[in-house]
Amino acid sequence: MPLSNVEILHQDPALLVINKPTLLLSVPGRAEDNRDCLVTRLQENGYPEARIVHRLDWETSGIIVLARDADSHRELSRQFHDRETEKAYTALCWGQPELDSGSIDLPLRYDPPTKPRHIVDHEQGKHALTFWRVLERCGDWTRVELTPITGRSHQLRVHMLSIGHPLLGDGLYAHEQALAAWPRLCLHASMLSLTHPQTGERLRFECSAPF
Repeated sequence: MPLSNVEILHQDPALLVINKPTLLLSVPGRAEDNRDCLVTRLQENGYPEARIVHRLDWETSGIIVLARDADSHRELSRQFHDRETEKAYTALCWGQPELDSGSIDLPLRYDPPTKPRHIVDHEQGKHALTFWRVLERCGDWTRVELTPITGRSHQLRVHMLSIGHPLLGDGLYAHEQALAAWPRLCLHASMLSLTHPQTGERLRFECSAPF
């Protein structure tokens, strides 16, 4: 598959910073027909050394970083594990939050009966924390900035659902009105800050949402 709509925001000998389009897997799926993904496209189009460090959901667009050598991969992976990176997402959610900002501290777990959904579970769920703030209010929906402190699967989507504001276009979690309000999941990784694995310089990348 060609790189086509895969935008490279930054590259140097240690890392690649990509604006991942929506509806593209970060890594290959288990089925043979799910081989097309971001890392495969990069490896087959001039970056055979590209290694995935973290992932974005298939429907989520935005900033994702890949390493270009083993040492950089190890160091970047450590930064994500130790929460030394900073991340922010832009999203459109259904309705109007009562406050202008807040936090959501609700434990999450995978729910096999409703695969691939995740749910809030106060007994078996893993700690998950999200900060949110309103950027723009517009009729039936609100533009928000979401800052995940933890990195649970589907965390932002489930957390916003849990406070009554599902993300627009979310085929897994949105109710009928919110799903019909936009043709794609309105979740975009808009900012990533990390420390360069070779130089030690603090880097900050930004990429505005396409919605």
